[in-house]
Amino acid sequence: MTAAETTRLTYDEYLALEAQGPVKHEYLRGVAWAMAGGTIEHARLQAAVVGELRAALAGEPCVVLSSDGRVRVDATDRTTYPDASVVCGPRVTSPVDRHAITNPKVLVEVLSSETERDDRGEKFAHYRRLDSLEEYVLVSQDERRIEVFRRTPEGWILSEALAGERIALGSIGVVLDVDAVYFDPAGA
Repeated sequence: MTAAETTRLTYDEYLALEAQGPVKHEYLRGVAWAMAGGTIEHARLQAAVVGELRAALAGEPCVVLSSDGRVRVDATDRTTYPDASVVCGPRVTSPVDRHAITNPKVLVEVLSSETERDDRGEKFAHYRRLDSLEEYVLVSQDERRIEVFRRTPEGWILSEALAGERIALGSIGVVLDVDAVYFDPAGA
């Protein structure tokens, strides 16, 4: 985020900005910034993960949200648009933003060179403040690799799966097949 991309806003002003148009903004303590445009590969991987999650959770009391679903961390005054979110049971929204969920069980981010540092660092630090969050999934654009950070009583632990492997999301009873997520019939 650069100074040219930021604007100081109240949260109500931020909500008005979000209602105005197609550009989504993330928010942190009065600063809003436009989200960078994605690549075709980012969009393909995001859609693949959402599709795999949705198919695996059919008939379960969980809903999969796309990147249009806002997530709010009230404790740190941060609002984001993860690439995918999974909420099980009733959706809880923020008292200051009725369109932002506060109880995701799983969050997914597709990594890019522009976002990877934040996705692994500051953003993940904010996400960890969500009591409901049990797993944080990172999907690489550079190689067939899915990482899952799991909340345990001892802290967050990392598991990863590479090409030809599968990785479990135990909190929602789903197993992701790395090759299925990365399958590209167009060969791009």
